[in-house]
Amino acid sequence: MDRGTERDGAATESAASGRIPLAVVVVDREGLVSHWSTGARRLFGASKEEALGRPAVDLLPVSGALPEDDDISPYGAYSAYDGLGHDLETSLDGRLYYPAAGRARLTVPDRDRVDVLWWAYPLVGPGPERLLVLGADVGRLRQDDRDEDPGFERVAPAFALHTDFPGATELAGKLPEILPSMSVEESARIVGQILELGYPVLEFSQNDRVPVTPDWGVPRRVERRARRERAARAAAEGLPLPQEYADEAEDLEYAAVRERLEFLNEVSGRIGTSLDLARTIIEVSKAVVPRFTDVAGTYLREQVVAGEGFPDGVPDTTTMWHRVAVEHTDEPGRWDDVVPVGEAMPFPAHTPFFQCMTSGEPVLVPRISEQMGHAIASQFEKRDIRPLITGRSMLVVPLKARNVVLGFMILLRHPERVEFNDMDRVTGAELAARAGLVLDNARMYTYQESVAETLQDSMLPHIPPRMAGCDIATRYLPGTLLGRVGGDWFDSVKLPGARTALVVGDVMGHGLNSAAMMGQLRTAVQTMAALDLPPAQLLRNLDDLAQRLGDTYLATCLYAVYDPIASELHIANAGHIPPVLVRADDGRSELLDLPTGAPIGVGGVPFEAVRVRVDAGDRLVMCTDGLVEVRGEDIGVGLATLCESAAHPAASMDDACDTIIRSLNTRGGRKDDVALLMARLNGIEPDDVAEWRIARDPEEVGRARAVAREQLHDWGLAKLADTAELLVSELVTNAVRHSHGRPVELRLVRGDTLLCEVDDDDHELPTLLNAGPGDEAGRGLRVVSTLAREWGTSHTSAGKTVWFELTLPRR
Repeated sequence: MDRGTERDGAATESAASGRIPLAVVVVDREGLVSHWSTGARRLFGASKEEALGRPAVDLLPVSGALPEDDDISPYGAYSAYDGLGHDLETSLDGRLYYPAAGRARLTVPDRDRVDVLWWAYPLVGPGPERLLVLGADVGRLRQDDRDEDPGFERVAPAFALHTDFPGATELAGKLPEILPSMSVEESARIVGQILELGYPVLEFSQNDRVPVTPDWGVPRRVERRARRERAARAAAEGLPLPQEYADEAEDLEYAAVRERLEFLNEVSGRIGTSLDLARTIIEVSKAVVPRFTDVAGTYLREQVVAGEGFPDGVPDTTTMWHRVAVEHTDEPGRWDDVVPVGEAMPFPAHTPFFQCMTSGEPVLVPRISEQMGHAIASQFEKRDIRPLITGRSMLVVPLKARNVVLGFMILLRHPERVEFNDMDRVTGAELAARAGLVLDNARMYTYQESVAETLQDSMLPHIPPRMAGCDIATRYLPGTLLGRVGGDWFDSVKLPGARTALVVGDVMGHGLNSAAMMGQLRTAVQTMAALDLPPAQLLRNLDDLAQRLGDTYLATCLYAVYDPIASELHIANAGHIPPVLVRADDGRSELLDLPTGAPIGVGGVPFEAVRVRVDAGDRLVMCTDGLVEVRGEDIGVGLATLCESAAHPAASMDDACDTIIRSLNTRGGRKDDVALLMARLNGIEPDDVAEWRIARDPEEVGRARAVAREQLHDWGLAKLADTAELLVSELVTNAVRHSHGRPVELRLVRGDTLLCEVDDDDHELPTLLNAGPGDEAGRGLRVVSTLAREWGTSHTSAGKTVWFELTLPRR
């Protein structure tokens, strides 16, 4: 079979299967034909060589209304049919800027006149092509009455792309817009196949319902003619309209209603594909343009955009409305400067927009008069919107759900297009109702997510970058799935003896409940850390607490205590991934081999702690599994990447964290949230620590003052000597008075601050009191609270510690 035979055979097969061969014509910006398909040659009689470069109106001459003996009734039931032919001329002349469709009678050489269904699609882009015109012979639709059931056929064109069309690539890029169900990937695949074949004869088609279809059906020809004849006789005799003709009018009305329902069903299928509010807004706007309207502007309440709640009741003139989307078929950029997306504004009471949002009902303006255009334009300072709206038909529909108006859509049609009517009002109201529910679902999800994020942010601590003997940097990344708020957290707690507790945990699950559970566990860890519980005992208590809170949640937790004076880590693990230790001397990194332990909430499982020696400059990296775990990949791959990226040299702690995030977060597939804590373990030199044992003798208080003053002079901190001596005297005096037998211990630590700690064997923590003029006690801690930068108390295994810090003087 040669190519021509193959092409004709394909056409025959297409017709046999119910598909109609299409003529494909592309018109450039000068109104000249730039593409003329084989189907166009068959339908209109002109060859490709004769057609290219000629004015399209000469090749597609419209003959006007069809003769009475064909399809037009004297009673005008098809009266809307008459004007469709002239719309094709308007499209070819470049006076239409929106997709249109209709039926026209064309004069064709050697074939008299041809009844044609046509579709016209403006092409927007940098190329010379301006208009895509598709045509189908109505005669090919008509089948023998014996094979056809009563009713109507709806026709949608099948698009054909050819490599001999210079703008094939540009047109392929527009396919997803013309055919709503076609993906970008499918479009690229089809074009790629055509280009690979290298010849233009074979046609690859995508059959789909197009955004614009002729709003009428094709009834059976014999029955239609008989009904017309009976109607004509009745009219000549002055009789009422025959029932058959009334039935035909009802059929036409049914066809129109069916068209609207199909449109609404298609729109419903295209919106609400996600709970992302911004994406939903775009889906709603694109769903109605260009099939139902030419311009769609969407406005939402300010609180809806912000993901906040708003008061009950009807909106008023002070309500702010955000313009969240503007979709149109005009030339690019025409609306951008005049009505930019993101602008917020109220609407006066005299406007149709205010009437819509207060009544909750659609408002129809058949044509925007110059007076109304001027009134609307007065709301836009220094911008003249009148050329964009005057003369257009307008429909304002409310976006509401559960009897609450969330926003509204302003729908405009070009002056050349048929006006909105009452049926459009009903269609618009149904469209807005469906869109309103989708937007409300997205709004409620956004609001809940905002609450959860606020809760989670409030629970994540603001850790200072420097603690005693260590520097700390942290990162938190929310998840990438719906309900991305999770239960990951990190924390650091100041402990006695210049030690620091480092914590990373992960509540299993996502959403508000997980975030709330995380907050409870984090608070519990802080409380028990302040009691200076050993790591294994702390996790044991945390497990008991989790079981009392309920058996629906599990959590993993890694708890480490860094002692910069002893240069060691004391670590316990509850089902968490192990930390990474990066050695300062050679830069190698390793996963610490810890007893895994069971997750918090399992119950009845012992926890074990280990001690790890560290050197000054070593770095400890603790994270949650969301950073290293990717669906379909062994977690060992992520842990290896974590070790490698943690060992990478970095100029700062923040840079080191960013390096880890980049290395692990760009692999794709991450869905969980991530908590990352990195600590550089600087240590404290022995020369910066001084300790004394003070006997339980009031006279020893004087010795404590003396040794403290002498040590500060040796450290070059003489400016702090007077204040430190006074505060040491107060703390040692209290300790000597309340201790039960063991000597009091005094320690001074020079670091970023001057730390003073006093230990005794009394378990009762002192409290700050308001001492009266006659009280003998209660003033000591008031003095400490006034003069110290920071102070506090904590339990120890042997009793308690009372401490204070002083800011070092500037050198």
